[in-house]
Amino acid sequence: MKFTLNTAEKDNRPIFITGNFNKWNPKDYNFQLQISEENTYSIDIEDQVLPDNIEYKFTKGGWENVELDQYGNITPNRKTHKHSAKTTDFVEKWRFNWGPFKDEFFPIVEVISEEFYIPQLDRYRKVWALLPYDYYISDKKYPVLYLQDAQNLFNEGSQFGNWEIDKKLSILAEYGRGDVIVIAVEHGSEDRIKEYIFDNDNVANGSEGKKYIRFVTDTLKPFIDEHYRTKKDRENTGIGGSSLGALISIYSGFLYPEVYSKLLIFSPSLWIEPNNNFPMMSFRVPFKTKIYLYGGEQEGAKMVKRIQVFENYLKRWEKKNLFDFEFRTNINPDGEHSEFYWSQEFPRAIEWLFYNNTENPVEVTPQQENIKNKTI
Repeated sequence: MKFTLNTAEKDNRPIFITGNFNKWNPKDYNFQLQISEENTYSIDIEDQVLPDNIEYKFTKGGWENVELDQYGNITPNRKTHKHSAKTTDFVEKWRFNWGPFKDEFFPIVEVISEEFYIPQLDRYRKVWALLPYDYYISDKKYPVLYLQDAQNLFNEGSQFGNWEIDKKLSILAEYGRGDVIVIAVEHGSEDRIKEYIFDNDNVANGSEGKKYIRFVTDTLKPFIDEHYRTKKDRENTGIGGSSLGALISIYSGFLYPEVYSKLLIFSPSLWIEPNNNFPMMSFRVPFKTKIYLYGGEQEGAKMVKRIQVFENYLKRWEKKNLFDFEFRTNINPDGEHSEFYWSQEFPRAIEWLFYNNTENPVEVTPQQENIKNKTI
């Protein structure tokens, strides 16, 4: 069967077709279209590969670069029958690194406190809340994700760039996946390393990770649950971060499995615990814990290997009935140790952790109907 695509926007990114014939893999080189003439691409797919009723979409190598309609809205899955023998489609616009982002879906960003007191450390910290865009016009309760290093999560002009989680949350909301509150805790600047190291004075003399974890778990979480409409149970509570922030989040989840059921672990600094000597609580009935692991092959020779070793330890601990793990690991061959790549991964992690989605938001009905008569 021949699939032909015409597109109004031309750039150098390759074009792929994906659908119910390749498990919705958005970057499957077996299904890359070839240019036949200017702005026209095509591919011939063997009939035996295709189901009778075909659903499909076009991407430029990922759901962050998927097709859009002329107004920048989500397009429904395209549908055809194998007996049609050929199709001709047209794409008006393409996402580029998840953009464009729609203002109406942006989260409400609030400063909870410029100086939130940390009794365990006798110091103060700025803490933010990112609330769903419709928080104040709904009566819903929401799951909560606690993230470290707030300075690098959404503030423009941050030293190392940022995850742009406000933009990414707007994309998730557009796809109907935005019902999550994010609590962002700024790091302690010169105290950051000590606060994110659990107990390793070889790395940080006077490491304070135990006290920091108790702050987030015993002080901050009760405050958030009291002042916001949250789902307080462990099934709706997650914690995460990147680098050292990911490492302290692992400790948090393992020490308090009765509090956290979801761990977002990006490029963890596992070199600090090469033997994976993480303390864990042991319970008669193990708690189910979801762990989203991400790393980039360009982060250094040992990052991916350490993640794989950590994975193997998770499996061993699971066999001992210490935990009931469900984990998903994504390794980006181009990924570097930077906010840009963590930003790209954030929507996928949120979807899998909080929405049990094994694909990306392609299959999700949009929150709003496409606006046919709108001009932009």
